[in-house]
Amino acid sequence: MQIDPKTTVSMLDLRPYGGEMLKPAELVEVDGAEKLTLNARRAYNLLLHNAHGPDMAVPHQRFTIPLSALKFSHAGNERLAQAIKSLMRTIVTIRAADRVELVPLLGRTTIADRRNDRGYLTYEFDPLLVELLRDSQIFAKLQLDVIHAVSSKYALALYEIVAKRARLSYVRSETFTIDQFRSMLGVEPGKLNTYSNLLKFAIQPAFDEVNRLAEFHAAFEPVKVGRKVGAIKVAWAIKGPEAQKRAYAAVRGEFSAPEN
Repeated sequence: MQIDPKTTVSMLDLRPYGGEMLKPAELVEVDGAEKLTLNARRAYNLLLHNAHGPDMAVPHQRFTIPLSALKFSHAGNERLAQAIKSLMRTIVTIRAADRVELVPLLGRTTIADRRNDRGYLTYEFDPLLVELLRDSQIFAKLQLDVIHAVSSKYALALYEIVAKRARLSYVRSETFTIDQFRSMLGVEPGKLNTYSNLLKFAIQPAFDEVNRLAEFHAAFEPVKVGRKVGAIKVAWAIKGPEAQKRAYAAVRGEFSAPEN
């Protein structure tokens, strides 16, 4: 049974299938997270996944996760600590239906025995963020192996953007302004300023990787305003069984590949 990306109950009351996580739509596309690295974005997804459930709606609720569960290729405890600090420092803009809120991604955090394999991290979310997520009904269903396998923050952002929309019944495409799409991908201000550079170093590699690893196809088309590209039209479709098998094999190959 597929989980519909929009429900009539709180997302926190739903249980994801094994190997999946449900990410609130409010946290898929936020302004202010452009400086977060791939490791920080991965770690945040795993913290959300670990906390998922009714307790996440309780202000100042503390959650605990082993440091070993947060490790991924090429990221040791020191780099993990850097990622956690960057999450605590990051203030994002979340646009709710009736207001705009500025909230930190992560609240008070304790890293215990970080030089020990049995170390753990205890954390909480800001009460305002908890309030916003309490009644969240729209979410992206993400494969944890894909989160581990992608090699750039642009690909991870694109994966989340399309996953949020891929199972909508009557919507197969959406158009974003260039500035909007830059922010959604996590491109920092002042970087990749021309469309050619944005295409070469962010858009095209992200689409190539997502199409190789994800359970859906994604395509894009530049939309010109006058002589310049002013928007990007993104389209998507769920892959057929054989294509999904190839994506699964690609994910397992990426995830299990030895470190360079």
